[in-house]
Amino acid sequence: MPVVSTVRGPVDVEDLGRTLMHEHVFVLSTEHLQNYGVDRWWDEEERVADAVTKLRSLAAKGFGTIVDPTVWGLGRYIPRIQRIAEQVPELNIIVATGLYTYDELPHQYATRGPGALLELPEPMITDFGRDIADGIADTGVHAAFLKCVVETRGLTPGVERVCRAVARTHAATGAPITVHTHAPSRSGLLALDFFAKEGVDLTKVVIGHAGDSNDLDYLMRLADSGAVLGMDRFGLDLYNPTAQRVETVAALCARGYADRMVLSQDASCFIDWFGDSHELVAQLMPNWRHDHIADDVLPELLRQGVTQEQIDQMLVGNPRRYFS
Repeated sequence: MPVVSTVRGPVDVEDLGRTLMHEHVFVLSTEHLQNYGVDRWWDEEERVADAVTKLRSLAAKGFGTIVDPTVWGLGRYIPRIQRIAEQVPELNIIVATGLYTYDELPHQYATRGPGALLELPEPMITDFGRDIADGIADTGVHAAFLKCVVETRGLTPGVERVCRAVARTHAATGAPITVHTHAPSRSGLLALDFFAKEGVDLTKVVIGHAGDSNDLDYLMRLADSGAVLGMDRFGLDLYNPTAQRVETVAALCARGYADRMVLSQDASCFIDWFGDSHELVAQLMPNWRHDHIADDVLPELLRQGVTQEQIDQMLVGNPRRYFS
């Protein structure tokens, strides 16, 4: 039986249950938090307790796993996630390795590696591979997949280095990939072309945020490569209203693509991008939460003719295959 690493240890893929493939527990900047947050909008115990409450509620609605692509650039800190996972044993949390940047590399990588000031073998491959094979820092928690970004700026030199490191770590470890993309500029095609040239198994690639688009030709072109469409920002109506996202998923299901889509919300229990205005964001985007799919999206998909079998394929079968 294939197993997948989670925060609490290895789990049989058959036991993942309904899985949300792109959710965050926390999105934070360590320096932002330490310098401007601790006396204004961040209380560690309050935030951990709030996350536990939200994730318990999600589990109570029938979900067994969340896949958290929080990597360097988004504030990955595994000891905090371990605290939460211990208090929500009914929910698996799967974590990632990789780097979140739209353009340049952080200095810690920019100065070392191919073509850098210190011409060395790619250190990202070493670091990403260690997170997968040996565990993240001294936590004992193993990353189970890789994360990178291809945004509107495309394959800048920094982004290309990250994507190449991700592709080569995938080749060395077999870990699958999630790539954040920008649907309006169709950067998913650029990402897939790059990965194909690097020899990546495209059936092990989720095109993150593909669901921001309602262009069926674009989405089917991505899916026809074998890649999985990340229909993963339900509730972020600023980018694409829920009603249109539902119509697009239903249309793709009707065309036979249920086996190449996963569902999620890209929500977080807390995100520091809005500082002390985070409560206002919750008021402006009330659907941007971890249980929007459970409460609102699944009933509407069924009403629009998506079958229960297709929903199970997107929420259970496809995640299981991705991690097998």
